[in-house]
Amino acid sequence: MIVTPQKDAVATAADALRAGKLVILPTETVYGLGADASNPEAVAAIFEAKGRPRFNPLIAHVADSAAAEKVAIFDDRSRALAEAFWPGPLTIVAPIKNRFAVCDLARAGLDSVAIRVPGHAKAREVIAAFGGAVVAPSANRSGRPSPTTYADAVEETGLATGAAIDGGPCAVGVESTVVSVLGGQVALLRPGSVTRRELEEIVGPLAERAEEGHRSPGRMALHYAPDAPVRINVEQPAEGELLLGFGEGVGDPRWSLSPTGNLREAAANLFRLLREADRTHPKGIAVTPVPNDGLGEAINDRLKRAAGFVG
Repeated sequence: MIVTPQKDAVATAADALRAGKLVILPTETVYGLGADASNPEAVAAIFEAKGRPRFNPLIAHVADSAAAEKVAIFDDRSRALAEAFWPGPLTIVAPIKNRFAVCDLARAGLDSVAIRVPGHAKAREVIAAFGGAVVAPSANRSGRPSPTTYADAVEETGLATGAAIDGGPCAVGVESTVVSVLGGQVALLRPGSVTRRELEEIVGPLAERAEEGHRSPGRMALHYAPDAPVRINVEQPAEGELLLGFGEGVGDPRWSLSPTGNLREAAANLFRLLREADRTHPKGIAVTPVPNDGLGEAINDRLKRAAGFVG
């Protein structure tokens, strides 16, 4: 990894992207492993660094809504969602307009593209300086917990990069909400910090089930997983398990997702605590129940995948 002088970080990262190199990029959700979305060789390097299945599409990050509409075909629903939640942690899956801007490998061969404008100002600066779309899946090895700190991102994939930017701890802590706006329906493909209720306030009721061909990043059954086995909805840990609690008086406060029962705090702490718990080499990691309301839907989705329960 090239140690990036932070005073020149934006220009250095943009130059690295133009050269086909990978870049550790901060976003408000998690740290990303970025590459030029139009460069198949650079995109392939992401899959190699992450050990990621090639059929899983990547999210293209752009600097603003105008740039998004040069890449994807937006309708009134897409524009309404973008106006409401961008910059921010919402990814919109829409028909592809410019196949050269986001290469076939990044789209997993689909006629659609997953796209968003990140909420982190430093990420947008890099993307604007680069001048094109940047695919940036989480900067972890595939299946591992996503990095929400610079140190964790560098530990996971730093050796594969040409530049790395320290943007501080990630404010949101779970990957973006993903919705598809294809055909006649809007479907929630992956829950995140933009909740189902917030989406429905903009576009009305979401489809109960996505149509065939609607695919999202981060949907492998065993995903976000530490080395130690994970059990969820646990009231009492087994011997040798480390308990991650939620709510007042539940377990050791040091290992609590949120001692006050705050779902946003729990989301921000989730991947960090999974990583820190794993470093203690427990027999397993047990997680107490987390409400499934609002942001809890996204937290429980990630926990189920860490435990290998969801396909």
